[in-house]
Amino acid sequence: MNNTLIVYYSLFQNTANLALEIAIQTDGTIRELIPDKNYSFDYNTAAKEVRNQISRGFCPKLISGNEPIDDFQTIFIGSPNWFKTLAPPIMSFLKRHNFAGKTVIPFCTHGGGGFGQIENDIAKECPKSILLPGIAANGTVTSEEVTNWLRTIGYGLK
Repeated sequence: MNNTLIVYYSLFQNTANLALEIAIQTDGTIRELIPDKNYSFDYNTAAKEVRNQISRGFCPKLISGNEPIDDFQTIFIGSPNWFKTLAPPIMSFLKRHNFAGKTVIPFCTHGGGGFGQIENDIAKECPKSILLPGIAANGTVTSEEVTNWLRTIGYGLK
């Protein structure tokens, strides 16, 4: 069994597409996080919901994707950049699991804000992990860009 896990949350499929490309290139197990209540598909309504959750530190219950991570050594964690931080379902996942001794690699999709505080927020929640540099995609990335990033961080490709 490959000991690589790719965990992500995606509302509009941008992060899902990047997660899928990472899974293909690493031969890792892909896992989508699904909260118990969906966000609105209307961007402005979703933005209000998310801003409120982030300001309250709310972590939604996950109905899928929160299974144990004990069998995985390397965990890619993907989120859209929402107001310079992680999507609340990702924070739920981070707070539930112990990442001590694991290699954690962030990735995000954004509309111009890059990582914002995402890498710092993951580092705070995974203090005893090895954190490698992530990739922040504005729009779509090519498979070649993902390959180059994986090589840059020293991740052995399949």
